[in-house]
Amino acid sequence: MARLSVFNSPLLLGFDQFERALDRVTKATADGYPPYNVEQRGENALRITLAVAGFTMDDLTVQIEDNQLVIRGKQVDDKDRVYLHRGIAARQFQRSFVLADGIEVAGAWLENGLLHVDLGRRAAEQRVKRVEIRGSGSPTNGKAHDHE
Repeated sequence: MARLSVFNSPLLLGFDQFERALDRVTKATADGYPPYNVEQRGENALRITLAVAGFTMDDLTVQIEDNQLVIRGKQVDDKDRVYLHRGIAARQFQRSFVLADGIEVAGAWLENGLLHVDLGRRAAEQRVKRVEIRGSGSPTNGKAHDHE
């Protein structure tokens, strides 16, 4: 059975990359570790909180890669410790979030085993672009005129 896409509408031209990004996100979130929350923190602000108990600041990285927020955690296994029971996994993880245009990372901090990443929406620039309409005998050179 073919998968129906939200982006199949003829009104949405050039959105193939969004569909591919959506597929990547769906596959990347199949693993539920570490658990996370996404909160609305005002009209133009979000907070992502990941439960990263056992990780130190040196074990975690927060990076922007293209249009993705990528959070990685890697613990170094202490060879000097002898565990009689090991129920707390020391595993590495990578969690990715696709950022919409205009979303920027405002900051990140670690507190009580929770990694908080604040995001904000940049003020949108309003642009109007006028496309010249040519008659059937006029050459088409694809020029458009910007009006701000």
